[in-house]
Amino acid sequence: MKGIGNVTKRDLVNDISSRTGLPQIETKKIIECFLDSVARSLIEGNNIEIRGFGRFKIRNRNGYKARNPRTGEPIEIEAGKKPVFEPSKELKKVLNKD
Repeated sequence: MKGIGNVTKRDLVNDISSRTGLPQIETKKIIECFLDSVARSLIEGNNIEIRGFGRFKIRNRNGYKARNPRTGEPIEIEAGKKPVFEPSKELKKVLNKD
């Protein structure tokens, strides 16, 4: 895996494929199915908890007034939903190892 920067789906496919011995095509299908399941669950209003990793959930965002940075014109930001990831204690611990 990469050390600095973003990891793409292709990077994940390559890493998992090489570690499991599964063909890249099959690995890609599995990853896409997983991501689709996460997205569909969130759309349906369900939280997803993966023990030892974290939790995906939806937060309701209130509407608010803001300003267009280019024109200074006031604009209204509508209320909406926002996907959020909360890491588990275990993941935080691993990330903060010295």
